[in-house]
Amino acid sequence: MNQQHPARQAVTDPTCGMVLDPATAAQQRTRAGRTYYFCSDLCAEQFDQDAERPTAEHHHPGGCTPAPNGSQSAQVELAVGGLTCASCTLTVERSLRALPGVRQAEVNYALGRAQVTYDPAQVDVEQMVAAVTRAGYSARSVGQTATDESEEDEETAAHGREYRSLMRKFWFAAIIAVPVMLVAYPELPWLYLPNLFVDRISEQMIWWLFALSGLVTLPVMLYSGRHFFSGAWAAFKHHAADMNTLIALGTSAAWLYSTVALFFPSLFPEGTASPFYDVTAVVTALVVLGQALEVRAKGQTSQAIRKLIGLQAKTARVVRDGLEVEIPVEGVLVGDVVVVRPGEKIPVDGAIVEGRSAVDESMVTGESLPVDKQVGDAVIGATVNTTGAFKFRATKVGKDTALAQIVKLVQDAMGSKAPIARLVDVISGYFVPAVMILSILTFLVWFNFGPSPALAFAVVTAVTVLIIACPCAIGMAVPLSLVAGVGKGAEHGVLIRNGEALQLASQLQIVVLDKTGTITKGKPALTDSVPLPGFPVGELLYYAASADGPSEHPLAQAIVDGARRQAIALVEPSEFVAIPGHGVETTVAGRRVFVGNARLMQRHGIDITPLAASVEQLQAGGKTAMLVAVDGQAAGVVAVADTIKEDSVEAIRVMQAMGLEVVMITGDNERTAWAIARQVGIDKVLAEVLPEDKAQEVHRFKRGGRKVGMVGDGINDAPALVEAHVGFAIGTGTDVAIEAADITLMSGSLKGVAYAIEVSRATMRNAKQSLFGAFIYNALGVPVAAGLLYPMFGLLLSPIIAGAAMAASSVTVVSNANRLRFFKAKSFAS
Repeated sequence: MNQQHPARQAVTDPTCGMVLDPATAAQQRTRAGRTYYFCSDLCAEQFDQDAERPTAEHHHPGGCTPAPNGSQSAQVELAVGGLTCASCTLTVERSLRALPGVRQAEVNYALGRAQVTYDPAQVDVEQMVAAVTRAGYSARSVGQTATDESEEDEETAAHGREYRSLMRKFWFAAIIAVPVMLVAYPELPWLYLPNLFVDRISEQMIWWLFALSGLVTLPVMLYSGRHFFSGAWAAFKHHAADMNTLIALGTSAAWLYSTVALFFPSLFPEGTASPFYDVTAVVTALVVLGQALEVRAKGQTSQAIRKLIGLQAKTARVVRDGLEVEIPVEGVLVGDVVVVRPGEKIPVDGAIVEGRSAVDESMVTGESLPVDKQVGDAVIGATVNTTGAFKFRATKVGKDTALAQIVKLVQDAMGSKAPIARLVDVISGYFVPAVMILSILTFLVWFNFGPSPALAFAVVTAVTVLIIACPCAIGMAVPLSLVAGVGKGAEHGVLIRNGEALQLASQLQIVVLDKTGTITKGKPALTDSVPLPGFPVGELLYYAASADGPSEHPLAQAIVDGARRQAIALVEPSEFVAIPGHGVETTVAGRRVFVGNARLMQRHGIDITPLAASVEQLQAGGKTAMLVAVDGQAAGVVAVADTIKEDSVEAIRVMQAMGLEVVMITGDNERTAWAIARQVGIDKVLAEVLPEDKAQEVHRFKRGGRKVGMVGDGINDAPALVEAHVGFAIGTGTDVAIEAADITLMSGSLKGVAYAIEVSRATMRNAKQSLFGAFIYNALGVPVAAGLLYPMFGLLLSPIIAGAAMAASSVTVVSNANRLRFFKAKSFAS
């Protein structure tokens, strides 16, 4: 059994809210006798800048708790809309912290949620919502109940509305962008037509076409790009710059310059007054499309919670005053006696007081084999009773049930995962203000020291600096590579939920594999038939499978299916009796047959000594051995096991060859776990791990900054999937695991994990190349645009050339991203 070692007390980064080990903290600060730990230098710097920030108190979900000064402290969770990048979280946090009485505000970008600790005597929720609204975002209070299904439905609907709104904006901008592009390059439609048509396009006609372009691109900015400008204004009010600032500056500078150049060409040096409205329309359309796809991906996060909540039984049959009464599950009280019939869900947690059965706990434990239950055994809410009927006494209800705890684990893991700080937003925080300052300085230098006409030269150079520094390529570099990488993954049945998952997958060092349904098929199958002398294999299977025919137990059905696959004709038994926890007693073709465990054989005084060695060998291999006796004599043993998937061995070998450390985690006992591990070549195993401890084990692997991926298929894997840096769900597994995961393997093959990591690495290399190229264009172009070459060579860069350079950088980014279409994974070379 895996030993649990005491862990250091986890702490929370007061800036970003990330939960971390103090030993791995990047920096620490001491204030008012209290030590704070930070995940990165950036968070520490933000903490230092906000010198008046109140100290962070521990969260106490629900209700009020005493604050240090004796006042009351309460918590509320706000759903925040309009977050477009990680930088937006700082803006929202600052707006909330500025309110009197707000002690702490932490925003999770990935979930769009803000956790606020406040003094209800000084501030209320309505004031918080108003503060967020003033900052340029939307907000509403959400419930605190983990099993509030209506709240999850409302959030899903909100994501749907936002996605549809962005798609409408995209199509509006895209439809206008096409003709505007044709106008921007009027010669292109006529390249292969007679010169007669070209001659008919007069300069006056071109002017009117450009004027029409300027007119139709204005609503593109006002409608499709409106949120860019409102976001940029909100960031400006909080002395920040983000992706909204980049897009707003780029599109508006292009439109304003084009309009002035169109109507007042004499203000510009000869040959420099040419409009390019296409930049405004095309860039707006592409960025809005990327945001729409991101919203759709983020909207799936709540589906995992909804699936978990949906597992709960809706009603329960309880004994009240000696009568069975069906009531809503919320009405079950601790101590109630609950009646469960075959095929029904167990409504709450409890202990059996009457009857016995086999219970399918796979939806909670992830293990495929039903568990025999009798008086005194515990049962778990949301699991399914397969055969017998029983009564149990409720011991845990509501938020205390195992299902509710799993829901809470998933929610906590989602909330504690630190948002990925997007490289573009970090750089743009410095890049955009620097470009604006440089543009102003360029204008002043040319206006005061430039040749005549100084104003015209000053305007041209200042605008050209803004145009060539347009963030189009910077903004598209990473998204386009990610789109290409995600598409390449989809071709091989690897569905990557978002760019954050892809980026983290490229950095993985450890891959944790759940056993059941991931390495193995997750369904019992007949593996061995070991007869004693005098009983041929076919005859042994004939009696065993015929006897098990009427049984509903999965192990019995595995024997029946195995015999039928070997074309053994079975007969209907008579006098069939199923004994829970023992096996079956029946008559087959006039002969008395027993199939079950050693207790069943001992019950009838059957000597099983000749079978002991075979049973021990089979059990050592992780198989379930069932004894067969005919007419009071031992006949042999048949074994059933959850068999390994055909390509698991090869997939694990490929991952190890990629330099990944592969670990198997399971709730099975040590012997079964190591038997499977030896077959697939894994040398590190965590066995007998409880469902609620899987996420803790993943968290332990993350210490020291190691990047961890988790692969699973069961509901019990969901907390671990979201705790891991990247969660991989087997597509043949439960919907909850799939919804909680970052990457879904539709084929159910572990080879998809290796492919996902390899394509992620290739994609991130590609994205970094594109981003580097985009900045090189800007780094070389901005000094030239400012007129650096004019004193020496008399060369002044036209805004047309600046626009062409910007377009060239965009073309380079697109072309580089398209190289991923020809990517060949080494993991699928064999």
